[in-house]
This record gives sequence, C-alpha cells and structure tokens, in this order.
Amino acid sequence: MKRQMDFTMARPGLVKKGDEVEITEGKLMSSYYYTIEPAVAMSANYRKTERLHSTHGVVVEVGETNRGYFVRAEFDEPDDPPV
Repeated sequence: MKRQMDFTMARPGLVKKGDEVEITEGKLMSSYYYTIEPAVAMSANYRKTERLHSTHGVVVEVGETNRGYFVRAEFDEPDDPPV
C-alpha cells in the first residue's frame, strides 16, 4: 500500500522530485514525528495508530505555500502494519 506524508522544509533546493529519502522516527510523550535526513524536513506529529513503518521513500512533490516550503514523499507501507 502506498502512503504519502507531508514535511515542512526551511528553504528550497534541499531535495527534488524523484529523490529517494531516508526517514528517521522521533518519539514524543504521546506521538511520533519524522525527519527526512540529514535534517532536511520534518513532519507533523502523528498518533501511534498513524505511525509510519517505512524508513525509505521517494519525493513526489516539492512546493511552496504562504506558510513556507513543503515536501511530499511517498512510502511503501505493509498492508498489515505491526502493532
């Protein structure tokens, strides 16, 4: 199953469409967040039931909104993710 996730990026040109990216997971008290390494972009916080189970993805879009730059990456996720 394919899953897309958005990341906030501080400045343009750090990644481009088609780039393969590695993701690390960070844990907060009751949620998780993800970073495109090496510290290129960061995701929002996700609940345990929304955790990402892939560590590699592909950039499908890079853009800019009035709030800043973003990266959308796509991941291959298992149909039955571990609990």
